[in-house]
Amino acid sequence: MHSDVAKQRRAAQSLAARNNLLYIEVLLVFLIVGTLAAGLFAGAAIYVSAVEHPARVSCGTDLAVREFAPSYKRGAIMQASLALVGCMTGFIGGWQLNDRGSIIAALILGAVVPFTLIVILPTNKRLLDPGLDPQGAEASQLLDRWGRLHAVRSVLSAAAFLILVIRLLMLGGA
Repeated sequence: MHSDVAKQRRAAQSLAARNNLLYIEVLLVFLIVGTLAAGLFAGAAIYVSAVEHPARVSCGTDLAVREFAPSYKRGAIMQASLALVGCMTGFIGGWQLNDRGSIIAALILGAVVPFTLIVILPTNKRLLDPGLDPQGAEASQLLDRWGRLHAVRSVLSAAAFLILVIRLLMLGGA
């Protein structure tokens, strides 16, 4: 009789442990999605800062201004989606796992959205303004400013990605 009770108790504990592990794995999915989104965002942002924008500017101010509009429109949709998905899923996973590092990383990634809307958007609007002289000094200054501002997005998203990768590795091994 005693051995039956002990077997049932061990079985219940084993089931509880498996359920807890499954719960943690489900929560890790949020962090995995957040990390993936942060990595894609950071990779795209770094590519734009290190490759696309310098190449655009090297073709001359006139061509760079003309190329900015279609590039911006395509990139804005992708980058905004990745930032929001990464922020939300990283935050949810961090919150549920009570992991401050993941929450901070998610908020860093999410910070690129207000940074873009408040700091970069005025430059974007001016570069997209049909009244801007694409060969003038203002256009050149705006392109330079945009490159510097966009580099901030690259740094923020790379930092968020790095933190999320570290946290995911630490939590996944726990």
